[in-house]
Amino acid sequence: MTDDQILLGLALTVVLATGSQILASKLRVPALILLLPAGFTAGALTDVVHPDKLMGANFSALVSLAVAVILYDAGLGLNLRNLTGRTRWIVGRLLLFGVLVTFLVTAAVSPALFDMPLRVAAMLGVILVVSGPTVVGPLLDFVRPNDKVRRILIWEGTLTDPIGGIIGALTFHAVASSNRIDIGRGYQLGQFGISLAVGLIGGAVGAAVLWWTLRTLRLGETLGTLAQLATVIAVSAGCDIVRDDTGLIAAIVTGLAVTNIRGFDMPARRPFFETLVQLIIGLLFVSISTTVTPSSLVPVLLPALALIAILVLVVRPLVAFAATAHSGLTRGERTFIGWMDPRGIVAAATASAFSAGLVDRGESGAAKILPVTFLVIVGTVLLYALTAAPVARRLGVVKPSGTRVLLVGGEPWVVDMGRALRAAGLDVLMWAGLDEERQRIKDAGIQLARGDLLATATNPGARLEGVTAVFLATDDDDFNALASVVMQDNVEGPVYRVGPPHEGHGVVAPYTGGAILFGRSLVRHALAARYEAGARFLVQPASTPVPADHDTLFVIRANRRLEPVTGNEPVTPREGDSVVLLGPTPPPQ
Repeated sequence: MTDDQILLGLALTVVLATGSQILASKLRVPALILLLPAGFTAGALTDVVHPDKLMGANFSALVSLAVAVILYDAGLGLNLRNLTGRTRWIVGRLLLFGVLVTFLVTAAVSPALFDMPLRVAAMLGVILVVSGPTVVGPLLDFVRPNDKVRRILIWEGTLTDPIGGIIGALTFHAVASSNRIDIGRGYQLGQFGISLAVGLIGGAVGAAVLWWTLRTLRLGETLGTLAQLATVIAVSAGCDIVRDDTGLIAAIVTGLAVTNIRGFDMPARRPFFETLVQLIIGLLFVSISTTVTPSSLVPVLLPALALIAILVLVVRPLVAFAATAHSGLTRGERTFIGWMDPRGIVAAATASAFSAGLVDRGESGAAKILPVTFLVIVGTVLLYALTAAPVARRLGVVKPSGTRVLLVGGEPWVVDMGRALRAAGLDVLMWAGLDEERQRIKDAGIQLARGDLLATATNPGARLEGVTAVFLATDDDDFNALASVVMQDNVEGPVYRVGPPHEGHGVVAPYTGGAILFGRSLVRHALAARYEAGARFLVQPASTPVPADHDTLFVIRANRRLEPVTGNEPVTPREGDSVVLLGPTPPPQ
């Protein structure tokens, strides 16, 4: 290819990867639904986006390193403190049963469906055991199942990728080096153990390097991100040099170590790294799908649909119900887990690498591995994307609509405001530091957050699950201001604080941004003074006229979504809404 063709091919690949993801976000569908067809169409209509022509034999190595970066990022989101008790037990059984049953069933039916030898069918079976957080995560963000189900599926999707990659590498070497697969003689088990050991050692090295760069050298956000990227690539490449496909284990172990070892204090949001991972995912999907030609899809289309039906309707439900038996999950939760197993980027990457190697060795039927995997990825993602939300609603595993409020503060007026919000039908959680304030919250009958909740919420590496809005209303304005900044990225929704006195000379409060509750007039000391003077909180329908001398503090929508009044923009009540007011207590009748 000429330099101009290479430039055009690279530019077109980036544009397709980015444009597909932007369009998918606007359409509220998983990006994979658009990325794969975009790459497939570009590969069929042009020659300039074909990765084998753009990068030649280096493409498979680049794919391996790119997947390692993706898995490292996925590992950063896996906090072992959340994988406890039955959740750990369920995830372990899902991984064990899922890998075994998917492999055995796919390997058993593929020779008849696709007219391929058993050893090639085994290779296809290993490829299709993986799922992937890059697909599961966006689907769950859209569906919004309860935290228990979400945690189980995210852990399973993330951990199954490196396991599938290792077993795939072992199966590839067994198929390529002999006429049969050595099963039952202990050889493959030993090889798996060696690969696991290499990956674990690489992960330990990566964690040690990052500890030195991030903790000892105290690198800032920009250099710290570069250090993470360089470490993951170097460790993954080194492990792959020592033993094929062990870099995936090293990458995810490094991510797990960084997020779970106390002292790293990784931020919950990493904008540059998240952007990089998002771009890598798009580039990989577009590039790999361009290698699939229309002529290769036609012969396997109908058999692939049959395989998808077997995987979705037989294999996954069987695995899920066996793995979650006696787990304490409801029938709806077990059923939804059985209806969520899309394939993603690791399946595409391993299919691209292994099928090419087997084709080069002249294995019969190996050329069908990539188009079959492509169809399974598209079919499962499309099916689950279209059905997951209505299925979750039907099974009753969707998070309740509305706002779950974390109200921080224990002054009498704050507790009374929490009582009013709860009376309006909201899920209210309160936290306070002093024993007297905590007792006041308990006496009011409001759920009291455990003692370390605020420490968790203000931890840069934490994520406060379930809370959709935080109201900071302690009697320390500087604390409210600092906590609003730190907690901003640790909560699904907005973080608000009561305003400091206009004439205040606090260290932080007057100079910090963020949304101020109730505007600049009802600041903290004014609210407390009005409450001490007899003002009380009142909840009434929005259709009822607001009494004189009352201020509107909150609007509660008909779907129980809470919108506080701030100084930034007006909040207009609508039919069916309720409002929370503050005003003088009406005289006794």
